[in-house]
Amino acid sequence: MREPVISDIALDPPVSPQAARPAPAAQAGQAARRPDAAVASVVAQLDTASLRADFERQGAFLYLDKFLAPEETAQLVALARSLQADLNRNYLPGHKQGGSVSRHTIDEKAPFIAELYRSKALIHWLEQVTGDKLQPCPDSDPHTYALYYYTRQGDHIGWHYDTSYYDGRRYTLLIGVLDESSCQLEYELHTRNPAVADEPGAVRIPPGGIVLFDGDKLRHRITPAGPNEIRVSLTFEYVTDPGMRPWLRFISNMKDAVAYFGFRQVFRRLLGGKSRA
Repeated sequence: MREPVISDIALDPPVSPQAARPAPAAQAGQAARRPDAAVASVVAQLDTASLRADFERQGAFLYLDKFLAPEETAQLVALARSLQADLNRNYLPGHKQGGSVSRHTIDEKAPFIAELYRSKALIHWLEQVTGDKLQPCPDSDPHTYALYYYTRQGDHIGWHYDTSYYDGRRYTLLIGVLDESSCQLEYELHTRNPAVADEPGAVRIPPGGIVLFDGDKLRHRITPAGPNEIRVSLTFEYVTDPGMRPWLRFISNMKDAVAYFGFRQVFRRLLGGKSRA
């Protein structure tokens, strides 16, 4: 398998999962650092033009083993641990099992993640890499930003594309949060481009690392977790057009309810729930 292109920019290494739970005093100090400023300081060090070329060459795929700084990574680790009690377990025989926490719960209990998602510096950098003008997903979309947990033996997701039901393109930013596992992100590039040979690969995303891709183009899976392992990732979704036909919205909602977040989270507005923007 060919290794994907990764950044050779020397940033401080992410905090290890074992040491990443901040003490209360550390959390207070971190709170003074806004996510937008933290991202801006990181992307200023990157050769974005070169990374855009890598993204295009790899068929709308980019892997960086280091992106978020240790302080922000530590916050995500602490939040992932604190939200584990809120995850919705899901199981689809022969395809997937694991746990998920939707943006609705994140809005209520982890606003730092929502603020990071809306970082102007982050969105601007993503636009430079993808070449598209990006917008946030609608408030009703539970996938807008979500945490995905592999905490039991056999947790995995099989080969799939992240099919977008939006009128425009949808890009996924996958952020490593916790990885005390043997799980890998396995993928195949160019599968929907007959002019280019398929290119398989596999990566483990360390805390603070990222993968950026167009889900409609990348065939991928997460290999099963072993006993006593844990893997947590955070996904951000951005779109070029937030419009969606009503019948596709229904299909998307049903998929999310069954396979990810549960009916109460997905249909919470219809059930009288509230979500902060």
